[in-house]
Amino acid sequence: MVTDDRLRKQLRDHGLRATQARVQVLQILIEAERPLSHAEVFELVAERGFDRATVYRNLTDLVEVGLARRNDLGDHVWRFEISEDAHPHFVCTECGTVECLPETSVQVKGVSRVTEVHVRGVCGACD
Repeated sequence: MVTDDRLRKQLRDHGLRATQARVQVLQILIEAERPLSHAEVFELVAERGFDRATVYRNLTDLVEVGLARRNDLGDHVWRFEISEDAHPHFVCTECGTVECLPETSVQVKGVSRVTEVHVRGVCGACD
């Protein structure tokens, strides 16, 4: 787990104020094992007293400064994840589950850098 002090420094280094809400949202994205929708992030911080608009503004701020990425995986739901090298995602067409795939799981011959790949199918739980 990354400390609050380190998160605060990271936010300030990217030109953002290190508010409690922003620190909590960033922490959730760092700990997430998959991209999260605004609603999912909100559910995780709701008990701390932050409202939906505050969570959305902070997600947007993190994207604008490059600490997070925002993806639409084809279902018209924005999902957020910590910025890192582009990697593919799996989306279950039955239940909507989204999972990150290893970067090496999808290779495109003759392409120097893949920026976005979405693999669709049916997950094991729905099969």
